[in-house]
Amino acid sequence: MRLSRFFITRPIFASVIAIIITIIGAIAYFALPVSQYPDIVPPTVTVTAAYPGASAETVAETVAAPIEQEINGVDGMLYMSSQSTGDGLLTITVTFKQGTDLDAAQVLVQNRVAVAIPRLPEQTQRAGVVTRKTSPDFLLIVNLISPDHSLDRGYISNYALTQVRDRLARLDGVGDVRLFGSRDYAMRVWIDPNRAAALDLTAGEIVAALRAQNVQVAAGTLGQPGSSNTGQAFQLNVETQGRLKDPAQFANVIIRTDPDGRQVRVSDVARVELGAADYNSNTYLSGDPTVITAVFQRPGSNALAAARAVEHEMQVMSKGFPKGLEYRVIYNPTEFIAQSIDAVYHTLGEAILLVVLVVIVFLQKWRAAVIPVVAIPVSLIGTMAILLPLGYSLNNLSLFGLVLAIGIVVDDAIVVVENVERNLSHGMTPLEAARTSMDEVSGALVAIVLVLLAVFLPTLFLNGLSGAFYKQFAVTISAATAISLLVSLTLSPALAALLLKGHEGGNEGPVGRVVTRAADAFNRGFERLSNGYSRLTRTLVMRPKRMMVAYAGLIAATVAMLWATPVGFIPAQDQAHFLTVIQLPPGSSTARTDAVMKKVAARVLKIPGIKGSVMLSGFDGPSETRAASSAAAYWVLDDFKTRAAKGETLAKLMDDARKATSDISEARLMVVAPPLIRGIGSAGGYRLMIEDRDGAGYAELEKQANAVIAKANQTKGLQAVYTFFETATPRVFADIDRAKADMIGVPPSRVFETLQVYLGSAFVNDFNLLGRTFHVTAQADAPYRRTIADIANLQTRSNSGEMVPLGSVATFRDKTGPYRVTRYNLAPAVAA
Repeated sequence: MRLSRFFITRPIFASVIAIIITIIGAIAYFALPVSQYPDIVPPTVTVTAAYPGASAETVAETVAAPIEQEINGVDGMLYMSSQSTGDGLLTITVTFKQGTDLDAAQVLVQNRVAVAIPRLPEQTQRAGVVTRKTSPDFLLIVNLISPDHSLDRGYISNYALTQVRDRLARLDGVGDVRLFGSRDYAMRVWIDPNRAAALDLTAGEIVAALRAQNVQVAAGTLGQPGSSNTGQAFQLNVETQGRLKDPAQFANVIIRTDPDGRQVRVSDVARVELGAADYNSNTYLSGDPTVITAVFQRPGSNALAAARAVEHEMQVMSKGFPKGLEYRVIYNPTEFIAQSIDAVYHTLGEAILLVVLVVIVFLQKWRAAVIPVVAIPVSLIGTMAILLPLGYSLNNLSLFGLVLAIGIVVDDAIVVVENVERNLSHGMTPLEAARTSMDEVSGALVAIVLVLLAVFLPTLFLNGLSGAFYKQFAVTISAATAISLLVSLTLSPALAALLLKGHEGGNEGPVGRVVTRAADAFNRGFERLSNGYSRLTRTLVMRPKRMMVAYAGLIAATVAMLWATPVGFIPAQDQAHFLTVIQLPPGSSTARTDAVMKKVAARVLKIPGIKGSVMLSGFDGPSETRAASSAAAYWVLDDFKTRAAKGETLAKLMDDARKATSDISEARLMVVAPPLIRGIGSAGGYRLMIEDRDGAGYAELEKQANAVIAKANQTKGLQAVYTFFETATPRVFADIDRAKADMIGVPPSRVFETLQVYLGSAFVNDFNLLGRTFHVTAQADAPYRRTIADIANLQTRSNSGEMVPLGSVATFRDKTGPYRVTRYNLAPAVAA
């Protein structure tokens, strides 16, 4: 082959090419991101909105439906799901095809959401609809705590919001930072409805006064030039008290001035405090109150480097923490990634060592052994230069491809060396032997590589998640094989001509004689083994019928074992953590859920091998939404090596956790493994969506879903199929007698407004604090919204000016319904 002949006479040129390939690959190696598996998590964009005080069905029908109808069919969308909850919150998740540009997807979704906003309730429009690109891939969790309990949850939460969150979000590799158990500041106006009614005030009038007097004002400028120059020496901005700043100023807002000059202020009908926007969830670190700062990885980034950057930034920030504030990181999934990648690196090193040893043992000359050994680093490191521009990463699959490639990349070089040695034994000079050898085997080398590529490259064309998952494996091993072909056609023959010597014999030193004797002993043993194999082969060839029967038996056994072998995407692994999902009866309060969660923690944390926990009360793990009757606990385990020595496997600890909590009757507990691939689901296993496409209603959907789940649990191969969807959450139905209301002169809109403000936490507007904007909300104080009788006693104004109790125009009765409504591709659905 002309190519090989060219490089045989130019060994320096061949070496330079190999060195350049190695250098470029080495540079690419340090730029490649590191992750556990290839990045196959589909890009997602979320839309969040709030309709305070609304039920899950109301949110789904009046907020989710209009937005989903506009988003549906956006370019690149795979599917869309939404969660509407009984606290008036909505989260829509739009999942896009793999490879979709996330920034472009966010813009497309935002544009469609903007079209739907005019059709949304006024309260939702006031609070705002947020569209953001999201990453579901947990990087790690930072817990902010006060070990001496000198700082309350509200202070810690807002410190995390104003001082920690933004700094972490700016780090390279961080996609998002979310706070759980947060207590964001809010100016809370707690109204006394009885006092307001006594002063002849409605809820709407109080809110209107606050909105009118808490406004940002642009008062203008003095001395600004006009059409004629007045010779003004100065221009002065005019300022006035616009937005109010503290509780005293809000309490001093004038609601009404009577004819006699008496003024009614907010302080006369309400108490104002700087409180929290939300009290519906609590978080704990191994039983102690904490604020969880969850850091999510940016797609395509280096998980290990990003985690190190977060931990370093936290160390820097902790030096300026106020007294009594500390941070802990006990839930760090990247530790498992590091251990997994290290294990593959060790396997890679062992494979290289074994291949080198085999080459040396069989070639038995250091000069001959050097040539195929040199091909290993050139081919493996050069592969990195191909992975980087393709956007791939160093992960278990790509590194596994390198491990398998080690045995492949030396094959071509060994073929070259063996053939050169054969020609040298015929009396040729090294240069002649190299030229003749390449003329003889170049075609075979190319054919070998093409056959290997024909085996691995078709994996690139697999569709779906599996195709995306194994694509990097195929590219890695194909790239290494292709580079090894280049090396065998250029560097290997050049080195053979340069290093190999003729078979003159003699002139061996003491070391050479020892090596020769050892090689002769190995060759004699291998020759006996080869002769034995030849005799066995001749014997079997003489009995073809028996061999065909044995061959057919092997094929049948292979097929039988193939069918009997369990099928899965990837094997389950011990990731040093698992979770417990806690579900109390529908309608349970956060305080009740807290008590059960602490009871669970007290038992599970005593199990040897479990070093800590991150617990969220008022949070539903499977749906990742808020729910007062739900909780989730993430149990963090000791180091794998420590547990392995004691037999404390993940499966055993999960079983121990089930046994320790089996007699807790106050709640339904599910102990589940983490997802096999971070970012895909909230737990291991599969997810099934049961849709109501015909509008049969939530009760019928629940019935059919339970029937499907019961059948699934009886199906071989499936276990622990469950759903937490229910339609038995207690609620109160306010039945307004519109005819009677019209007779009395009470417009239904005033009844709705009264209910919205007093019971639903009405959003007023905003105020500024710590350089940020927070909400002002008005609501009836807690003692006035405990029972149905309290609702009946709330008052509004009739057209005649009289205050009318809501009980005179409405009746109230108990009712049940779903706390959470899931929609999948526009249809109500149940996730199992």
